[in-house]
Amino acid sequence: MKEGELRVSQKEIHRMHVVRLTLEGRESVGRGAKLLGISPRQMKRLRRKMRERGDRGLAHGNRGKPARNKIASEKIKKVIALARGRYQGLNDTHLTEKLKEKEEINLSRPTVRGILRQAGIAAVKKRGVKRHYKRRERKAQAGALVLWDGSPHRWFGEKPGEWSLMAVIDDATGALLCGVFALQEDAQSYLICLKQMLLEKGIPLAIYMDRHGIFRRNDDHWTVEEQLAGEQTPTQVGQALKALGIEPIFALSPQAKGRVERLFNTLQDRLVQELRLAGISTPEPATAFLNGSFKADFNARFAKPAKQSEAAWRPVPKGLDLDRICSFLYQATVGNDNAVRLGGIILDIPAGPRRRGYAKARVEVRQLLDGRWRVYYKNQLLVETTPPVMQAPLRTLRRRYRAVKTGEKRRMAKLTKETTSAFRL
Repeated sequence: MKEGELRVSQKEIHRMHVVRLTLEGRESVGRGAKLLGISPRQMKRLRRKMRERGDRGLAHGNRGKPARNKIASEKIKKVIALARGRYQGLNDTHLTEKLKEKEEINLSRPTVRGILRQAGIAAVKKRGVKRHYKRRERKAQAGALVLWDGSPHRWFGEKPGEWSLMAVIDDATGALLCGVFALQEDAQSYLICLKQMLLEKGIPLAIYMDRHGIFRRNDDHWTVEEQLAGEQTPTQVGQALKALGIEPIFALSPQAKGRVERLFNTLQDRLVQELRLAGISTPEPATAFLNGSFKADFNARFAKPAKQSEAAWRPVPKGLDLDRICSFLYQATVGNDNAVRLGGIILDIPAGPRRRGYAKARVEVRQLLDGRWRVYYKNQLLVETTPPVMQAPLRTLRRRYRAVKTGEKRRMAKLTKETTSAFRL
């Protein structure tokens, strides 16, 4: 097209042709107005404009002029520089929020997306076609059902190695309740989440989870005591849920707990960048950051009100010892020296009333989440102490305890076999 030539559409060509016919007298004004679908008065205006300015008189007055809302080139360059620099890795929505909150650049998400794509900055995540699953309706009340799960990921950016994040979400509202970073998914982190949820919200009616060995027994071994009781002894987390009256619901597929899976998709997209912007690269500060300002901002943006305003959270009964419930339970026998030996730890039991001793007594040993030890006999607290300075990690102690229990089972099996053989002789 030559310089100065007017670029017009087929609709505009048709309009110019009809107006020209009326000016040449080959069509009446009324007939031309009907052909264009306008009023005769508007037709007269178009005729006047064409007489004065020709074909350009029928074009819009802003044709060829820059848009009034055109973004300055300096602002576009700044957005591109921030997207490739400080805010690299943020998705379009997250970047739009940061530009508005931190940089005072108020642009819409489609505008930011257009700037990035035109600059050759691809989307962080490509949206693909997903398999169809039937959506499960949310619970009507907050606290009726919560979901928890763990997600291994490079939460601290380029720092070597993956960490796991255990997080809890409410099904009715989608609110993030709490989270804990750990080296790997373990029972201790879930007990920490459980205790924090109890203190902040209360007791939920049910918890939806996968079939991980942390939550349920997946073995076929039954001890004599379990056979007499008619059920397997729950896991450490399972015992805490049973004591609180929380119903465990086990999912059969990742899609069954899709809401907590989608939560991790969002956290892997946003939380990683927020931790980087905050300069956090270790688990303890990251846990505090997650349960503090990030959780408040996340719930303000994404949480939804429940269908029913009355929540289903049960209040924690007065006098309920959450430290004891959210802890690790071991069974042990007191030695002749009134000491309990467990995984290399020795706990001395003081004398009871009237100098009573507890030798050979079967006691309940609890290791609390803060490292303290407690020994109970018939629901009576005998001793509470602090761990030694050189205490082994919780996971090491549990491994030793399982090894001792396995050794006892093997000795009992060997003794049974020898006794059977003797009777046969």
